[in-house]
This record gives sequence, structure tokens and C-alpha cells, in this order.
Amino acid sequence: MRPSIAALAVGALLALAGCATDEPTAPASSATSEATGSGTGEQSKFFVQADYDNELALLDAQPTGPAGKPWEQALNPKMADTAKFKKPGPYKICFSNAGLNNPWRQVGFKTMQAEVDTHRDRISEFVHVDAEGKDQKQIADINDLLGRGCHALIVSPNTTATLTPAVEAACRKGLPVIVFDRGVDTSCPVTFINPIGGYGFGHVSAEFVAQKMKPGGKVLALRILPGVDVLETRWSAAKVAFDRAGVNVVGVEFTDGDPAKTKKIVDDYIQRYGTIDGVWMDAGAVAVAAVEAFLDAGKPVPPINGEDQLDFLKLWKDKKLTAIAPTYPTYQWRTPVIAALRILDGEAVPDPWKLPQPVITQDNLDQYLDPGMPPLHYAMCGCTDLPGYPQRWK
Repeated sequence: MRPSIAALAVGALLALAGCATDEPTAPASSATSEATGSGTGEQSKFFVQADYDNELALLDAQPTGPAGKPWEQALNPKMADTAKFKKPGPYKICFSNAGLNNPWRQVGFKTMQAEVDTHRDRISEFVHVDAEGKDQKQIADINDLLGRGCHALIVSPNTTATLTPAVEAACRKGLPVIVFDRGVDTSCPVTFINPIGGYGFGHVSAEFVAQKMKPGGKVLALRILPGVDVLETRWSAAKVAFDRAGVNVVGVEFTDGDPAKTKKIVDDYIQRYGTIDGVWMDAGAVAVAAVEAFLDAGKPVPPINGEDQLDFLKLWKDKKLTAIAPTYPTYQWRTPVIAALRILDGEAVPDPWKLPQPVITQDNLDQYLDPGMPPLHYAMCGCTDLPGYPQRWK
């Protein structure tokens, strides 16, 4: 996930509104895929075989760190020396956020704010700037934060390649930079924090869909947007799994994370092909919309993956879906705050800081269902012990 993946990234990317069309594209030519008829097209420029192999190995790794606190655990950690950043507190921690433009990020940010509140004796000021999903705004935000006396800078980049120069500029100021969630094409941050990552997510979900559907069946792949490393690697791992299984991917469509657009795309494919045998998604926020498209059409819901968003988990249970939820836990939003304080204490931190990435299956589904929380809440927030729970997240 870290620089070796992003090093192959393309430059500036299409804006969200322009990266998909309402109508499904024609199936890709078999000549463009590794397995005849798979329809997956060329492999992503973000794909790096060594990183793919490493992430799949991490799926079986045992975490180190305090039991019951996966946001403080690490997988196969290599420690980074932070002695040069040690200084007395209290501290001003600054955060440049890619956006609050979906429920996953909203739940995560509430979790981060609550984590800050547990350290108010050490954090005198917490500055948050929302880039609203815009690269140029985030670049300007980071430049502005560099003049505001921050002791540490946390960055969740909007896109990988475009935000790299701004992160490098922050590093040159001598500021400890912590990147999380999405990566950048530089090794200058003190640490990069995220769960196992996109390859793990894509592999687990695509393997499940391929195994649960009929051999050679038709798969519809639904994506959100291009150019974000974690989403690109989810798809690139899914492509490997689908090509190996020899399934027929009849479409790869961008939904912009819009439920209405998702339903229209799925309905168009049902009308075109009559039967869709599997649905794969690079993110689960619109999984419910995809399921509803099948129900509205009077069609059986095929094997599908979502995430740990409660509306999907509840629908999974109620409709007895054949489903899986490889997660990208929102508890990771706690870790950058913890890391910033450790770095300012001169304490070594893992780099990269790989967090556990649990998978919700039929066997453990019930333990993640929480009828007291809103439908768009994420089950793996890691927030039940934080100030203000549960009201803060409602």
C-alpha cells in the first residue's frame, strides 16, 4: 500500500462526477484480460506483486499489542525511531482530512474526535480541516496548516499521487507527519497507518463471490471512483481472483457512491443479462442499494460483499443473503492520534502501522448487529469505550 504501490500511480485523476456514466459499458474484450472471457480488463497500474503477496500473508498474521484494542495492535511491526521529534506538551495536533463525504468517514471522524477527548490533558488544541473531497483544497489546507504552529500533522489524502507533493512539503518543515487510511507516494511520513489494506479486502471478497456462485457465472463489479490506492488495490486483487476462477465479469462500473445510480446500474445489467450470478463491490456503502435492485426486480440476490455498515448487516440477516463483509475498520481513526502522541514523546512507532482487518461472515454476523445504532453506523468503530458513546455516533 505504501510508496511502492503509489509509485506506479497515474497523476491527476478524474473528478468524482465525471468518472462514470449512467449506462453500463459493453463487456470488455477477452483479449484484454488474463483469463479468456473474464472481462476484468488490464491490471491496475497500482498493482505491485510484492505488496499483494505481503498483504495476503498478513491475513494470517497474529497481531502484537493490547488484547481487545485492535486500534493499538500491529501486524509484523517494524519500528521507526522518533527521538528527534520529542518535545514537551501540551500539543497542538492538526488534521488535514480528505473529506466527510460518506458515512464511513463521518463515523471515523467522530471516533477520532472522541479519542482526542481522552487526551485533553496532553492535547491543548485539535485543528481539523475538511478538504471536501477536493485535491486542490487539501493541498491549500496543508499549506495553511504549516503556518499554524502544529506540533504534528495527520493527513488522510484525498488521492494518492496528487497529494504527495503537499505531504513532502510538510515533511521538509521538520514536522512529524502521520498518514492514514489512504497512502501517498513518499516515504517521508513518520508512519503510514491503515489495516491490512485493499489487496486483503479485494482478495477475501472476490474469492467468496467466486466460490459461492456457479462456475463461469456472470459477475458485476461495482466501484466508487478511480485513483485512490486502497480502492485500486481492492479491484486489482479481485481481478486476480476472478481471472483465476474463470468467472465472467460482464461489467465494471463506477457508482460515485450514489445509491440511486447504483440501483440503476444493477437494474440495467439485470435487464441486459437476465441473471447476474455475483456482485463484487470495492466499498460497501451502496451494498443495500445493489441488493434492493434485485429485490425490486423480483430476482434472487446473488452472492455479494458489503462492509460492516449496519444497514447492510441487518439486510443480510433479514433476507438470509449469501454475503461476506471484508472490513476496513473505522477504529483506525483512533490510531493516528495515539501515534502522534507517542511520536511527540520520542517513542518508537510501527512503520508501516498495519492494523488487524477482521472479516464478518455468516458465522459471526450476529455479534456485529446493533439495533440501537443508526443504519449508517459502522460496526467496527472501536468506539464503545470512548466518551459520548453511543449518543455521539447517533
